[in-house]
Amino acid sequence: MKCIRCNVRGRVQGVFYRASTQQKARELGITGWARNLPDGSVEVLACGGEAALEELLAWLRVGPPHARVDGVAWELVEEQDVEGFSTAY
Repeated sequence: MKCIRCNVRGRVQGVFYRASTQQKARELGITGWARNLPDGSVEVLACGGEAALEELLAWLRVGPPHARVDGVAWELVEEQDVEGFSTAY
């Protein structure tokens, strides 16, 4: 299992981005969380298998229908012990 931390920029708050990310992550068996940051971006911690993380990253670059993603920066981070996928972080 690997963990990545992502920062998603664009119109990603107030458009169900976190809830949609949670749904996609659960479909892929990924654990972690998504939270809004004060600068208007969304931070995502995602832990799972490499193929599932690659699929989630591809999805994060598009997001839900009303989002506009300008960019996704991500980094590999130390493995986290996280259960489920939360948006109330």
